This record gives sequence, structure tokens and C-alpha cells, in this order.
Amino acid sequence: MEQMDKTARCTVDTNDEIGVLASNVNMLYSSLLSTIENLEEEKQKVSEAEKSKIDFLRAASHELKTPVTALNAILENMILGVGKYKDRDTCLLECKEITGQISFMIKEILDTSRLDFTQEKKNFESFDLSDSLPLICEPYQLIAKAKKLYFSLDIQEKCPIHTSKKNLEKILSNVLSNAVSYTNPGHRVTVVLTADQIEVRNECVPIPREKLHRVFEPFYRPDFARDRKDGGNGLGLYIVDTLSKKSVI
Repeated sequence: MEQMDKTARCTVDTNDEIGVLASNVNMLYSSLLSTIENLEEEKQKVSEAEKSKIDFLRAASHELKTPVTALNAILENMILGVGKYKDRDTCLLECKEITGQISFMIKEILDTSRLDFTQEKKNFESFDLSDSLPLICEPYQLIAKAKKLYFSLDIQEKCPIHTSKKNLEKILSNVLSNAVSYTNPGHRVTVVLTADQIEVRNECVPIPREKLHRVFEPFYRPDFARDRKDGGNGLGLYIVDTLSKKSVI
């Protein structure tokens, strides 16, 4: 036991006080080993969470460099009065737009950084997704209508689940937002719910198979979605991936 050998046990040959003491030592040792194992698992989870946060913040820092560099270049050229930058009114409008983008990005980054990477099942609850899904889909049905898309919701069966309702709603909202954003007018978005599965399909330009493994990286955007005005900030599926790992049904 001193060497933390998992197979070590006190031999119990009698039912007297010595035998009872030996049994209690065995129970205590088993409990100690279990506690140590749980602590090691928690340590590993914390280590992975810290690495994930560091990687995320590095990616965020890199992502913010582009608009900050662009803003700095415009301001310097305005100060020097170079070419088109002499038209300060136009340039100031452009600077205001960039600062708006930076402000939005910072808010999204801060909101995402607050995700609890180590949260366990303490906020889980039981509910039926078939009751919640129409409300989750409603705003995206309105967006689809405005974009002249066909949006259909097919609830085939009840779907009782036990998970974090808040996290699941955020996961589905991000997926539905992507589906509506990357579907062209006249095409279809379909949501199908069965007893053990929800499927979101949309008619769109498929992401090349060799790039699929990157879609859950923070700030990754496919080539056809590089423009932030059309392609978002690249955090949606990263959030989906992070929350999914903590919201196992």
C-alpha cells in the first residue's frame, strides 16, 4: 500500500478486532485509490481546458491583428495626406466601420472565452426537445423567409433528453444560423427530429472533404466565407464543438 500498488490488500483471516481492522484498512485504501484516480482525471481536464483557452486566445489575438493593422494604416495615411486619404470624411466613415467590427469581435471573443471548459453535468435537466424545437427554429424561419428560402421543420417523434437546456439551445442556434446563412435564395433548409436524432440539412456549396476537419477550429472560415460580413466570425462551430463535449445527452 505504501507503494500505491493497486492490487495490495490486507489478508483477512479472522472475524475478531484484527480482522475488522484489516477490512477497514482495505476499504480505506480502495477509497484512497479512487480519490487519487479522480483527482488525476480532474487534473487532466483542467490541463486540457487551460490549453484550449490558451490556443483560443492566441487565435483571437491573431484574428484581431488584421482590422487593427488596417485601421492603423488608414489613420497614418490620413495624417500624411496620401492620395485618397486626403478625403478625411470618407476615411473617417471607413474607420468607424472598422472600429465597429473590432468592437463586435471583442464582444464575441469575451463571450466565447467565458464558456466553462470544465463544467460538468450540474446544470442538466430533463425535457422534451420536441416541445422546445419550434421556438428555437422560429427566428430562423423568419430569416429564411426574408432571404426567400424554404424552411421546413419535421418533428416525427417525441425526443426526451437529459442535458443542459441552455447549452443545447445555443448549439442548435449556431447550427441553424449557419444553415440559413449559407443557403442561397430559392433553396431549402430542413430540420428533422426523431426520438434519438436531430438532423439539420441545407442546400449549399459543400465544404471540401479535406477541409472538414478544420470547421471546428476557432476563427476558421471556408474560402467562400472569408468576408466577415457574409461569413461570420468563425466562432459558431467552435462554440458548438466546445458545448457539445460538455452537454452529452
